Amino acid sequence: MNLSFFIAKRLIGKSEHRYSRPVMRVAILAISLSLSIMLISISIINGFQNEIRDKVIGYGSHIQVTHFSKDNSFESKLLPNSNELKNKISKIDGVVDVQKFATKAGLIKTEEEIYGIVLKGIDQNYSLSFFENYLTEGKLPVYESNKLSNQIIISNSISSKLKLKVGDSFTTYFIQKPTRARKFYVSAIYDSGLSEFDDLYIIGDLKHIQKLNKWQENQCGGLEIKSSSLESLVTTTNIINSKIDFDLIAQNITDLNPQIFNWLRLQDINVIIIIVLMMLVALINITTLLFILILEKIQMIGILKSLGLDDWGIRKIFLYFTNYIMSRGLLFGNIFAFIILFIQKEFKLLKLDKATYYMNEVPVYFDIKEIILLNFCTVIISFFVLIIPTYLVSKIRPIKTIRFE
Repeated sequence: MNLSFFIAKRLIGKSEHRYSRPVMRVAILAISLSLSIMLISISIINGFQNEIRDKVIGYGSHIQVTHFSKDNSFESKLLPNSNELKNKISKIDGVVDVQKFATKAGLIKTEEEIYGIVLKGIDQNYSLSFFENYLTEGKLPVYESNKLSNQIIISNSISSKLKLKVGDSFTTYFIQKPTRARKFYVSAIYDSGLSEFDDLYIIGDLKHIQKLNKWQENQCGGLEIKSSSLESLVTTTNIINSKIDFDLIAQNITDLNPQIFNWLRLQDINVIIIIVLMMLVALINITTLLFILILEKIQMIGILKSLGLDDWGIRKIFLYFTNYIMSRGLLFGNIFAFIILFIQKEFKLLKLDKATYYMNEVPVYFDIKEIILLNFCTVIISFFVLIIPTYLVSKIRPIKTIRFE
């Protein structure tokens, strides 16, 4: 039998410790709370980032191919040979889907308001699943290849500002020479919460932009490309750029929306700070417990040394003991974190200001790999840190400690 493990089990089972028992309870509580806070922070930040990223992808897919331009105009330039380009890109590994689109700036005029918007034109093959997920009123329009549709999808933000409801009509003026006007009808209203897009875009039939710009039926202003995975997004973008003409450019979602994704990356820094602080709290508590236990068991250490047990054997006793405390803290911390996260995921108790955070409630995302990694790292770091205080055992002399009362 492992003598160090046997003695550690006896120490764990005893209840007459004068000082170590309350400190042990505090250490378990501190470890549990520290781990649960780390897990909750990671899950919430992951949920937050995934929610925002999915919304941005829903508006513009993973990658966009457009005409190369240095200006910030919302006016799409004609994408030459769009059908041929679409077929070429579709054959690239990692590309799941390619869809046509075009954008054109305009002014919506109602009886009371004038509001600047960007019309995003889509064709009959464009997937509207994103807008379906956030649909609040009405029915999504069906665009046909041989029929021009005046049905428009608008955001709840625009409908509120212009006091438009499903079925209402409005006139949009497109600034060009000469100025053109189009009458649209509200078919559906959605609310994604992403104000950068909700406040700006309305969704309509691509054929309107084709007619306004005097394009042919098969022409468009850009291609939206869906990638098979986010991990290969940069690689896929580079491959597309190598296969398209010099006057075209492929940009992924992080290139197109740097302000949003830079803001999301800042959240990672907050999580790192929280993890470091909570890890320090846990380590300080467990190290304090270890020092107290060693000081409390000085006589026992002296006796074991006099009986021939070496320093490493005695140090293992205290490492076994603290690992037991650590394992209980990790167990309770995981249970507590999962309970809190499950309640939030199911019942949405914690709310957010949608105008600031782009969503109504605190999002939660469980990443099993990250959870396992965090637990593993906590155990490994704790083990190596706790080896240091056990060196105190080698300084204890049996002849002095046995006399100590």
